[in-house]
Amino acid sequence: MSVSQREEPRAGGTSADRGALAISGVLLLVGFVVNAIQRRLFHPTGAEDDHEAIFTEYAASNAWVATHLAEFVLVLVALAGLLVLCGALRHETSHLALLAAGAIIATGATWAVLQAVDGVTLKQAVDAWVAASGTEKATRYADAETVRWTEWGLQSYFRVLLGVAFLLLGAAAVRSRLVPSWLGVLLAVGGLLSLVLGFSVGYEGLESGFQNPIGIAFQLVVLIFIVGLLVVSRRAKEPSTRAAST
Repeated sequence: MSVSQREEPRAGGTSADRGALAISGVLLLVGFVVNAIQRRLFHPTGAEDDHEAIFTEYAASNAWVATHLAEFVLVLVALAGLLVLCGALRHETSHLALLAAGAIIATGATWAVLQAVDGVTLKQAVDAWVAASGTEKATRYADAETVRWTEWGLQSYFRVLLGVAFLLLGAAAVRSRLVPSWLGVLLAVGGLLSLVLGFSVGYEGLESGFQNPIGIAFQLVVLIFIVGLLVVSRRAKEPSTRAAST
C-alpha cells in the first residue's frame, strides 16, 4: 500500500512560523491601509512643490500635528509587520532575513526623523511665516523652505531604505518554503518601485508627473502582497485532507 498526499507548493515551516504570517499580514494591513485612509481624510493636499500655496494650507490645518503623529505610529506598525515576517523566514534564510531586518530598522529610524521634521518642525516654520510681517516674512519663508528641503532629503532616503528592505525580504521569501515565491517577487517589485521613487524625490522634489503613477503602482503592489500573505496564512493553518491511497 502506498499513500500520497498533495501539499500546497512551498508550504513549510513550524506552526509558529505559519502563525506569524497572519500576524505580519494584519500589522501590514492596519499600518499601510489605515494610514492611507487617514491621510486622505485629514492631510492637506495641493501642489506640493508650490511652496507658497502649500505652506498656506499647512498653516491653516488644525489637524497637521495629529495626522502626522498617526502616520508615524501606523507606518511603524507596518514596519513591525515586516519584522515579524523576517522572524518567520529566519530559519530557512537566516542571513537574508537578518539583513532585511537591519534595513527595516534603519527605515524606521529614518521615518521617525522624517515625521519629526515634517509633522512638527515644518508646521512651526509655516505658522511663523504666516504670522510674520514686513522684512521678517521673507526670512521666515526662507526658513520654511529650508525645512521643506530637509524633508525632501529624508523622504528620499526613507524611500530608498524601504526599497532595499523590500528587496532583501523579497529575496528571503523567494528562497524560503514558508510562502509562495510569487509573494517574494511582489516584494521585490515593490522594492524597485520604492527605490525609483526615492531617487525621483531626491532629484525632483515631492511631486512630478513621473512619481504619481509609480506611487500608485507601489501602493497596489503592497496591497496585493498584504492580501496574498493573509490568504496564504489562512490556508497554511488548514489541515490537509486531500489524500489518495491504493
